[in-house]
Amino acid sequence: MRADTKREIERKYEADPDTRLPDLTGVRGVTAVLDRGVIELDAVYYDTEDLRLAAASITLRRRTGGEDAGWHLKLPVAPGVRDELRAPLEDGVPGSLAGLVRARTRGAPLVPLVRLRSRRDVRHLVGGDGALLAEASTDTVRAERLAGGDGGTAEWTEIEVELADDGDPAFLDAVDKRLRKKGLKPSRAASKLARALRDTGAPTAAPPPAKDATAGGRVLAHLREQADKLATYDAAVRRDLPDSVHRMRVATRRLRSAFSTYRKVLDPAATGPVADELKWLARELGVDRDQEVLTERLTARVDALPVTLLLGPVRGRLRAWTGAGRAAARERTLAALDSDRYTALLDSLAALLADPPLRPAARKDASAVLARALRKDHDRLATRVDRALALPAGHDRDVALHEARKAAKRARYAAEAAVPVLGGPARRSVKRVKAVQKVLGDHQDSVVARDTLRDLAVQAHLSGETAFTWGLLYGQEEACGTERERELPEVWARASRPGRPLA
Repeated sequence: MRADTKREIERKYEADPDTRLPDLTGVRGVTAVLDRGVIELDAVYYDTEDLRLAAASITLRRRTGGEDAGWHLKLPVAPGVRDELRAPLEDGVPGSLAGLVRARTRGAPLVPLVRLRSRRDVRHLVGGDGALLAEASTDTVRAERLAGGDGGTAEWTEIEVELADDGDPAFLDAVDKRLRKKGLKPSRAASKLARALRDTGAPTAAPPPAKDATAGGRVLAHLREQADKLATYDAAVRRDLPDSVHRMRVATRRLRSAFSTYRKVLDPAATGPVADELKWLARELGVDRDQEVLTERLTARVDALPVTLLLGPVRGRLRAWTGAGRAAARERTLAALDSDRYTALLDSLAALLADPPLRPAARKDASAVLARALRKDHDRLATRVDRALALPAGHDRDVALHEARKAAKRARYAAEAAVPVLGGPARRSVKRVKAVQKVLGDHQDSVVARDTLRDLAVQAHLSGETAFTWGLLYGQEEACGTERERELPEVWARASRPGRPLA
């Protein structure tokens, strides 16, 4: 079952039982405020017993009443912006929604947590053409805790303004200005669930760790950020959102790179097994990502050719290759995300971050430790680049350049992680190493593209088609690889001048 999705952009305001929605007809664009009556809503919110969804600002509820009765999963996008995914009413949590939070729950059961019954007085703000601009409601809420205590209750009133589908977020700024002039204040709670948990005395999610300026504190903050991104992009990959596989794969690489770069901070005996599993995950995600990159590259090559050079069913064969490869890659990706091995990896990562294996260097000043680690990664990159440039053109150099590319990524990730501590020098290092990585990345993409083009040429030949166009494209990729090799010495010289990477 596939969940329906709606982008929710809203503002919430504190109110009391006597508060009335101010007149909003004076807001620019509003020509009428229409009374849509009162509806009764009854929602039960679900989470793990230790509030893993709440800790990630995610809400999952089963609601009756109103036009959108059913299961709703809300995933944060930005402050005041969430993606709401819906599924029909059923007794248990729908699999289509449970799967999207699997990286957060990690197998822990989802249980009824809080029940909210709301009396919603609805107004529609409409424009001159009668189009809906936003829905404003006054909600009288009664919350009842269902788990994690003795069943505490709470009551409150709030005003909520939700932008209409495809509306301009700037409209909410205009409404906000009017409401503030009338004395209303933004809600202190990010959601009804957050307020219910607070006001009913339910156990709250663990607060984020306090800021720590030591090397250990800085490295752990970076690792926790990447672990959170890993879980966030998990849901995006399952939803098949653009660029989600790439972003998730980068998060795995940043985690692995940090484990390697900061071996003096975190015990590699403890981080090594987790890094090995992250490498497995990156490899599984890589099939889908590599297919995506290669498809874009080859499609662009074909689109750039004059029609007179497209001999045979080139586009059709490319589409068939893309479709088959994409389907197989996505199936493999989802199988990995649904596997027990992946869940075990997430558990291991969470346990490591909860009880980090800190070494003596973790207690030292972050600036010195991070700078030293960054220089070490830069030296590693230098060794690999020099080794590759010393080889003659051919397979061995291609392999060596690919190894240099991996070292460039690690050096770049190390510099990015150091930016909050080292500032400008680290930012400049990121920029220079990124230029090296770009040249090496384009070279490696040309190598992979050539292998695929040769396979497509063979398939075309065996099917009785001309392989002319595939050979032409192969030649273009070969020339591209040669050009990137020619560019590399100059780009590397700018990144490796005396005093780099932090000059």
